[in-house]
Amino acid sequence: MKNTVSTFKKAKENKQKLTMLTAYDYSTAKLFDDAGVDSILVGDSLGNVILGYEDTLSVTMEDMIHHGVAVSRGAKNALVVVDMPFMSYQTSVYDAVYNAGRIMKEGRAGAVKLEGGAVVCPQIKAITECGIPVVGHLGLTPQSVNAFGGYKVQGRDDDAAERLIDDAHKVEEAGAFAVVLECVPARLAETITNELSIPTIGIGAGKGCDGQVLVYQDMLGMFSDYTPKFVKRFANVGETIKEAVRLYIKEVSDGLFPDDEHSY
Repeated sequence: MKNTVSTFKKAKENKQKLTMLTAYDYSTAKLFDDAGVDSILVGDSLGNVILGYEDTLSVTMEDMIHHGVAVSRGAKNALVVVDMPFMSYQTSVYDAVYNAGRIMKEGRAGAVKLEGGAVVCPQIKAITECGIPVVGHLGLTPQSVNAFGGYKVQGRDDDAAERLIDDAHKVEEAGAFAVVLECVPARLAETITNELSIPTIGIGAGKGCDGQVLVYQDMLGMFSDYTPKFVKRFANVGETIKEAVRLYIKEVSDGLFPDDEHSY
């Protein structure tokens, strides 16, 4: 059954945990969709794990649309959410609506995601008023890494926690149907989750959230440049791939592949 904004709302009401994973191509999206994940996020994390950038800031609209449409072809049931890249929505409400529309039309997304609290609420409101579903993103917002002075847990002190709670309420009021909480203390994330009527999706924010999201290369051991504390490796696919490639190299070098079975 196709997951939609309504699916997220019902999951929150019924206290059913939501699952989200990143994907950036057709084949991976199809695998995750077949496995039954509720939502696939085409994250601007593709800057790190696909394009090899040190951060997400260099990711373009064309990058997001290119990968978004590939994922949408593979995901028949999962709700596809596509990130709005850095400076595609911060500059003005007009730019935000225009670029969100491109992601929906050209990228075939089911929703867009953008980072920030009260400061981007005019953009969230305008986008949703155009009939485009929006996911908010609070806490550690990677597009603001330079302003934060690095990738740091957010909301540790009382003032910062109050600001996050206030931002969460404002993002909901602006029309977001869900909000990602990244690198937020578990108790604070649970408080926000309990106060909001929209689902929270946690990443490094504890089990009190309404759902969870991970970058799939992290949870499958395919990205080793760095491993955040919140990442659990559910399989070591990276090593499996390397072992398969080594075996391929050996069999080609030894003249074992291709054999008669794999020749015309």
